[in-house]
Amino acid sequence: THADVVAAAVLDWAVDNGANTFCHWFQPMASAGVRHGQTGQVQNMMMKFNRETNEVMFDFKGKDLIKGETDGSSYPNGGLRGTHCAGGYLAVDTSSPIFLRGDTIFVPSALVSYYGAALDEKTPVLRANAALNKQGSRLLKHLGLDPAQHGGLVTNIGLEQEIFLIPREEFYRRPDLQLTGRTIIGKDAPRGQEMCDHYMAPLSTATPALACMQEIQEECWKLGIPLKTRHREVAPNQFEFAPLFGTNTTQIDQNVMVMQIIEEVAPRHGLAALLQEKPFNNVNGSGKHNNWSIATADGIQLLLPKAINEATGNPYAFPVIMAAIVSAIDEHGDLMRMAISCPGNDFRLGACEAPPAIVSTYLGEDMTFYLEHFKDGKGLGEYIPGVKTLDLGVAEIMPFEVPAEDRNRTSPFPYGGARFEFRAVGSSQNVSLVNTVLNTIAAEKFSDFADKIDAGEDPIAVARAALNKHWRVVFNGNNYDVNNQTMLTERGVWRIDSGVEAIHVLQSEKNVKLFQKMNVMSQEECQARETVLHNHYTGTVEMEALCIVDMINQHIIPSVKAAGVGPLEELQAAVPKLKEAIAAIHHAENSYEAAKLARVLRLETMMDIRQICDAAEEVVPANLWTLATYKELLFMDSHVGPGLEEIYE
Repeated sequence: THADVVAAAVLDWAVDNGANTFCHWFQPMASAGVRHGQTGQVQNMMMKFNRETNEVMFDFKGKDLIKGETDGSSYPNGGLRGTHCAGGYLAVDTSSPIFLRGDTIFVPSALVSYYGAALDEKTPVLRANAALNKQGSRLLKHLGLDPAQHGGLVTNIGLEQEIFLIPREEFYRRPDLQLTGRTIIGKDAPRGQEMCDHYMAPLSTATPALACMQEIQEECWKLGIPLKTRHREVAPNQFEFAPLFGTNTTQIDQNVMVMQIIEEVAPRHGLAALLQEKPFNNVNGSGKHNNWSIATADGIQLLLPKAINEATGNPYAFPVIMAAIVSAIDEHGDLMRMAISCPGNDFRLGACEAPPAIVSTYLGEDMTFYLEHFKDGKGLGEYIPGVKTLDLGVAEIMPFEVPAEDRNRTSPFPYGGARFEFRAVGSSQNVSLVNTVLNTIAAEKFSDFADKIDAGEDPIAVARAALNKHWRVVFNGNNYDVNNQTMLTERGVWRIDSGVEAIHVLQSEKNVKLFQKMNVMSQEECQARETVLHNHYTGTVEMEALCIVDMINQHIIPSVKAAGVGPLEELQAAVPKLKEAIAAIHHAENSYEAAKLARVLRLETMMDIRQICDAAEEVVPANLWTLATYKELLFMDSHVGPGLEEIYE
């Protein structure tokens, strides 16, 4: 069979590279933020005994490659599996390359139940890809291009991964960082990011950070992962990697492996890597900007005006496509908000480091002017992106061209010339759900447009009507400005401040119908995914609450007693309050109610208790404070270094 031929080639490749083991490599639901590597795998040697000679020999057949089986009940599944009905089945994903690391071959795979329900992050993405290809191809045929002749439609993404690197010895002095990935308490250091002096500053050899980043890139390169860019980010000890663009399933798989490699390489350099969205208070958190574009498999860009207009021979192809996407953002902004509702984004969205939880889109003044005239019937012709020339007035620097459009870093979903950039995605997230949503909502609007054109409507008229209906979602201003946020809310643009409530929209009638219509998720799968996401949120908060109980009892109260100063009574009163809140969560009637209680515990009770803990840190002498401080955690450049004894030893 074809599978046997491929398996034989994989085995030859493995043996040539010193590997003798394989695994089906999959991505359980809602593993972001806690689980190392965010993947599942059982590694099996490619071997058997020769019954005639009793010798060991290599063995890897097509049947081993294409399918596997595992326990589906022990992963988060939202009720789709149980101990008495535990079958989980693995099937190879042919859209993402098999790769080799060490002695093991990794086979990217989907995980589904006995009845075919998605138990993983990958399966809905693949279904959404199919929907986008099918419905986008229908629309493009009406516009003058048959994507089937160009390999079909694909979505390409580029993922900018932000992280913190901190001294590992100080990491071990913070139970909250070790167990939850963020500092639940901690007084601000006298210095933060006030001087904007860390962003893109030199990657100094005086600390281990540069060598660590170089090794991360080298490890990734060995796997064929092209981490092209590295630089410092805004906050102290914050850094970023960015890869080349690629198809969404490949890039998602590679990003999951990048996060694992980051966590594994950092300890070799005496560092700990933090992937959480908000490890430290009052300095920037970390995101993972999801740059999203659509193209034919052979490279015709749908969001690049000149390319798609030339390929279709239709000067209105681009505005019709843009009208569909603008409509999708306006109608389904609730799902976009849901897709970024990871626990860490509680503290990051809208904090001058990430857009607020109001889903608008930035198009730029030129594009807005063009589409506004297009929708109002005031102008015809194709959109030609403007440029302007900058002349600095010195002989040493030649005049150069820049885009006519500025960058809007406050917009959650700005257009960037050939792509949209989903800026609100969290750094710890597996971005499968993000891209499932983007592809599904685009596919649904492409389908809606195609249906109307099939029925005899003019494509330009369909696009104009859609833009007029959904124009409110276009906003080019400052999304951080409170007055603008009020204005957008009054316009009716989707705004869901609570991540718990955003997750709950998975079960709304509108959204269940959408996923069913596009064959991406059934009602049962939507319900299960909501349950898993709420449980993930609640579990995260419970771990944080239990950590702060231990830190108060084992560190802060003893330090306050030893110093004879500080809010001892308030600290002692905080512990039973936390335990009562945790008990209330355990008695909630369902996962949604538990998550709502957990959010109150996290954003109200624990924030109040943090102030008490930070007040204690402020007055207790440094030699009696046993937890690592922000000064010790955040300033490798100036704080960490050998003492004189080591230098002159």
